[in-house]
Amino acid sequence: MFDIDSWNEIYATLRKNLLRTLLTAFGVGWGVLMLIIMLGAGSGMENGVRQQFAGFAANSAFMWTQSTSMPYKGFKRGRRFELNNSDVVAIEQQVAGIEALSPRNQLGGYRGGNNVNRKSKAGAFSVMGDYPAIQKIQLYKTLQGRFINQFDLEESRKICVLGESAKRILFEEGEDPIGDHIKINGVYFKVVGVFGSNKSGEMRERDEQTIIIPLTTYQNAFNDHNHIHWFALLIDPKHKASEVQAEALKVLAERHSVHPDDPRAFGSFNGEEEFHEVNMVFSGINFISWFVGIMTLIAGVIGVSNIMLVVVKERTKEIGIRRAIGASPWTVKGQIILESITLTLLAGITGMVVGVWIIEGLNSLGMDGEFFANPTVELSVILTAIVVLVVSGAMAGLIPANRATAISTVDALRSE
Repeated sequence: MFDIDSWNEIYATLRKNLLRTLLTAFGVGWGVLMLIIMLGAGSGMENGVRQQFAGFAANSAFMWTQSTSMPYKGFKRGRRFELNNSDVVAIEQQVAGIEALSPRNQLGGYRGGNNVNRKSKAGAFSVMGDYPAIQKIQLYKTLQGRFINQFDLEESRKICVLGESAKRILFEEGEDPIGDHIKINGVYFKVVGVFGSNKSGEMRERDEQTIIIPLTTYQNAFNDHNHIHWFALLIDPKHKASEVQAEALKVLAERHSVHPDDPRAFGSFNGEEEFHEVNMVFSGINFISWFVGIMTLIAGVIGVSNIMLVVVKERTKEIGIRRAIGASPWTVKGQIILESITLTLLAGITGMVVGVWIIEGLNSLGMDGEFFANPTVELSVILTAIVVLVVSGAMAGLIPANRATAISTVDALRSE
């Protein structure tokens, strides 16, 4: 392997028919190029999707009411019902494994926009009534002042925290909003903080156009007494989120006379299950990327093996002379296999370099989107691809190498 004459011979063999060498190398290089691009694109999609989940705790769950689909205890199907404050206490007392619980109300309903004024400025924002625990569940970050706290809740204080976008719209640049007042549907609230979102894209903008006030204050100010729109839960990491959520739904179903097997009475979202599904999807994408890349690479390697058979046939007399002057079969085999590995490795590394260059080009062009961000290829993938290339090259050269030593020395010398 470290004999300079062997490498000179390899160079001369590959250079002798340059077009044939390049066409053979193209198949291997194309396979590796496809593998790198597909893995890079897959990682870009995964990064983009995971950014959408960045603002949610992985062990979070959300529950709300819908209409029933099964009759139960004298009630007809299609009945609508509402959650209330006593449900909060029931869940806290009867359901184990909840780290944080936040009942939530939204002025105007889901995605409802509300008129908010501050001096001459106005805007339509989502107004939420929340518990302080919502900060742990939605992973809001406090940028100025503070978030709502337990005292705000217990005393029904008329205070609020603004999303960053709401602050930009209602206040001049450089103006401190802390301590100032805004008016929501004719009711004044004192601003005590500004928060930002860890999400991205449209979901981030929606979060940051939100105004949060204590739930008790919300219920009093907007005549929504004893009414809860939905629940947000943070599950203790020691418990399975789906099991805790199922137990909470069971408690709510019993309290509101809903059939325990009714599949449509409650709506729910489970962060743990969503994260699991996302992981499964991208595991599948990675498998497909590797499968397609390896299959394309195998097609190229078969081409290398065929070309090496042609090379062996062209060099039959040369091999016979080498055997006649004392070269062992393993020496001849080693030379053929080394030539195959060299051709495969050079072609593969070229494809790899081009693939990485394309991925980096996409990054430099800033082609990030809502569901595509920062495509990359891990170093471990590069190293694995190199190992695969070496093994593939050795396998491609094995059959031609055996063919070279299968011919007797006398027959080899007689060949033309």
